[in-house]
Amino acid sequence: MSVTLTQPPALAPLLARGALLSPFKRPRPDADFPHDRLVLPELRVDLAKLAAYERVCGFATGADALPLTYPHVLGFPLAMRLMSGRNFPLPLLGLVHTSIDITRRRAQPATAEYELAVHVDELRPHRRGTEAAVTTELRSAGQTVWESRSTYLSRHRTTSEASTATEPTPREPLPALPALADWQLAGDVGRRYASASGDHNPIHLHPLAARLFGFPRALAHGMWTLARCLAAHPTPEAVTLQATFRSPVLLPTTVTYAATKSHFELRTPQNHPHLTAAITPLARQGVN
Repeated sequence: MSVTLTQPPALAPLLARGALLSPFKRPRPDADFPHDRLVLPELRVDLAKLAAYERVCGFATGADALPLTYPHVLGFPLAMRLMSGRNFPLPLLGLVHTSIDITRRRAQPATAEYELAVHVDELRPHRRGTEAAVTTELRSAGQTVWESRSTYLSRHRTTSEASTATEPTPREPLPALPALADWQLAGDVGRRYASASGDHNPIHLHPLAARLFGFPRALAHGMWTLARCLAAHPTPEAVTLQATFRSPVLLPTTVTYAATKSHFELRTPQNHPHLTAAITPLARQGVN
């Protein structure tokens, strides 16, 4: 069922609701989940918020086109409304963003009007728990111009059958990507990105909050690491992106950005990957 909203929901109450309900959730892959499709018609981008996002992620400001990752930020409040509700079976606290696939069919002008829609696509077993897939779509003049599919993992004990069944298929290892830059990340990156994006997950804001979830220091947002890499990577107008968040970035730290034309990664100086991504030009075609 489609539910039309008149404005984006406020994030702070949703995050608070999700935190309060988290201890009562019992995640499992066969649980029911909300099937509503939340729709925000006549969406206009707040140019001041866009500029703040561009600055913290390293994009050039003032261009009349949205960065590849920005529609995810626009859809985040709608996703949080779904995932913080009573009928979403995974606890919001501790939920880990594990991957995102993005298709951009053409550039999105920052001053255009859009329709934004978000829905939970499925729950599925994962070798470490249960994973939810969330789809976000951006439409212009009735045509889909951008869409993404994010996966979020709730870690919990699984059966041996589920663990075996969901082991990822091994892939051929890629040649080592050439290192292009070392970036020193300050301890306040999480707070600055939270201010620009609205994602105020406490593990990104302060070491004390991160320690409550088992991390020694605050973490950089996965979507910030992806956006920071894209700000440094030449990206076609029509493109597909497949990105996997492999390990947390503890702040402050130094990371290495490595890339070829078709792949990039963010890794530790010891070559342990935080983020890996593949990017492919998309042939110009009709949109639907």
